[in-house]
Amino acid sequence: MSTHRLRTTRFSVLDRSRTRQGQERAKELRDTVRFAQQAEALGYHRFWVSEHHSVPGVAGSAPTVLAAAVAGATSRIRVGTGGVMLPNHRPLVVAEQFGVLESLFPGRIDMGLGRSVGFTDGIRRALGADKDDADDFGARLTELLGYFTGDQTAHPQVHAHPAEGLTLPAFVLATGAGAEVAAAAGLSLVIGDFRGEDTMLRAIERYRTGFRPSVWSAEPYVIVSGNVAVAETAEEARGLLLPEAWAMAYSRTHGVFPPLAPPAEIEALERTGAMTAKERGFYERGLSGQLHGTEDEVAAALDALIERSGADEVLVTTSTHDREALLDSYRRLARLAGMTAATPAATTASERASEGLRGGLDHAAHGA
Repeated sequence: MSTHRLRTTRFSVLDRSRTRQGQERAKELRDTVRFAQQAEALGYHRFWVSEHHSVPGVAGSAPTVLAAAVAGATSRIRVGTGGVMLPNHRPLVVAEQFGVLESLFPGRIDMGLGRSVGFTDGIRRALGADKDDADDFGARLTELLGYFTGDQTAHPQVHAHPAEGLTLPAFVLATGAGAEVAAAAGLSLVIGDFRGEDTMLRAIERYRTGFRPSVWSAEPYVIVSGNVAVAETAEEARGLLLPEAWAMAYSRTHGVFPPLAPPAEIEALERTGAMTAKERGFYERGLSGQLHGTEDEVAAALDALIERSGADEVLVTTSTHDREALLDSYRRLARLAGMTAATPAATTASERASEGLRGGLDHAAHGA
């Protein structure tokens, strides 16, 4: 089993605060904070949270607020967003929010930014956004970054405090033209998923070719993201992926992204033929191309992926119904990557963790 590339590559976590059948949304958010503490103990490099609006299956709707709770409950791991969707927000407000986060937790905050808009017309109207606003991502990004450097021109004499003068790692989540935008701005790139690897590899090549060094990053930095499930057997690992695959299939056929269901319930749908042909098609596509299996199988697959992509980091996005089984998968992956609680993932001098403000947030996370 080759683990050389795994042990020289950073591994990080994106948790979307997925809801589960029979669980309250508030508990899922508290569980996200606990999960961040567990990821830190295992040695993962970053812990990111996401932004989704009016989605029954996702509790995470305010990523900078949740990131503050995560940062307050941890001490070493980097904390960020995967991501804040710029079409939904004014760049000034986003700059102010990250300025506050970086001021409270210096050297530990990542600013992950995306260009997605709301899932439906109704959600977009409620957010004050339009479907075409994603096309304006480049201009919004330029304005946002300008608030940090102090040279934005969209609104003369307007300053974002306390963001102005701060420099923190900034990332673009690549969808559509995202790779080109990240290259032109000199930002790090986050790209997935593993099912469309050829498309992903071409986008990475365009990013590296077009990259322009900036105050944010002197050279290209690529994070590949996707589901990775590790278990005692390949069958058990596949079972971890069933809830997410079914939720995606259901959303594509019913227009609603539901809470995660137990694998046994989904397997019963498979056995009895209760899935429609359309549902089964989306479901099987959701399972294809994902990295799952025993530790040896996943190590070989990840090693090959890192070699093909030249990735600097892997962002693992796996969700499943059983939180204990999910943690076991991340624990096995940490072992493959050579992480231990005593030797957390390496950081640069500018990324060294501070203790931050644990205070009430820490108490809330532990006492919930």
